Amino acid sequence: MSSKNRNFMSDLASSVEQATEPVDRSTRRGGGVLGGRSNRLAEIASGAAVDNPQEFVDPARCRIWERHNRDYTALNYDRCRDLIDSILAQGKQEVPAIVRRVSDDRHYDYEVICGARRHWSVLWLRRNNHPEIRYLIEVRTLTDEQAFRISDLENRAREDLTDLERARDYLKALGLYYNGRQKDMAKRINQSEAWLSRYLDLARLPPELVEAFPDPYELKISHIGALKPILKADDMRAAVLVEARRISEQRDGGVVGGPTNAPEMIRRLVIAAERVARSGTPAKAQTAPKRSGIGSGTICDDAGAPLLRVDGKDRRALTLTLFHKGGGDRAAAEAALRDLLDRYWPKPS
Repeated sequence: MSSKNRNFMSDLASSVEQATEPVDRSTRRGGGVLGGRSNRLAEIASGAAVDNPQEFVDPARCRIWERHNRDYTALNYDRCRDLIDSILAQGKQEVPAIVRRVSDDRHYDYEVICGARRHWSVLWLRRNNHPEIRYLIEVRTLTDEQAFRISDLENRAREDLTDLERARDYLKALGLYYNGRQKDMAKRINQSEAWLSRYLDLARLPPELVEAFPDPYELKISHIGALKPILKADDMRAAVLVEARRISEQRDGGVVGGPTNAPEMIRRLVIAAERVARSGTPAKAQTAPKRSGIGSGTICDDAGAPLLRVDGKDRRALTLTLFHKGGGDRAAAEAALRDLLDRYWPKPS
């Protein structure tokens, strides 16, 4: 188990673990088995302890919560291979999934709040010569908003959930549980508004643009710095969407040579947007820089990762937007800045 997951499980289980220090039995109410049970029930009733039963069940009796933050249909053997290997090595699933009971469907007993990937893996094993493997669950009583926060907390500790899946989950939760109030949601999940905004921006990208990427799940919040500016102006947005559709149609038609990853795709979209910018007024065309074959306005490195964007403020000034999380490195950004200084602010002779 990774250190992230160990830390998460430690936090999650801290409220239900019993004290490990020796207990002074003379202070316990009652005696024997019945007395101990009475004391435990009293602790649970008072809130001093939490009783969340765990058990191994048939995964076929568990359905995935319709608001689960993972795209269950996108799971496959490659995405679950490490977990499958771990379960096989241990002979069982070690970290329980968090579920709640259901009573509205005779085909299911539980609803999976956290643990869709574990559910898929156990099902796969049972269908592939390991019927003895069962699904370990921990039963909770949760509202939908509580279920969302627990699911988010668990998956923040995992690296296999993509930014796009998390972003879409946040956008749904914003309307479902927080009445569109981003500040309230950020407070409830204990994150900054700026951090949350980047995920929401990713989830709000046009669907046709997202689907045009070779693998939409490669999209990250670090790419928002390059994509958001080229979607603001109507003419640039239209050009970007036209280019996205063209790339998608060429791929569907078997045309080779198109973008094969997210940075290459973003580079093509930036070029399409800047082509529109260059066709604007002469003043704008004069203030826009060029580098490495990339169109004016946004400067990218040789791999297509955006470094910075230059906008003409007036005849005496430029406005720079630095994409410090756009995928490029510092050396390339420094080189781009030096080029700009040499072009717009030449050294005295």
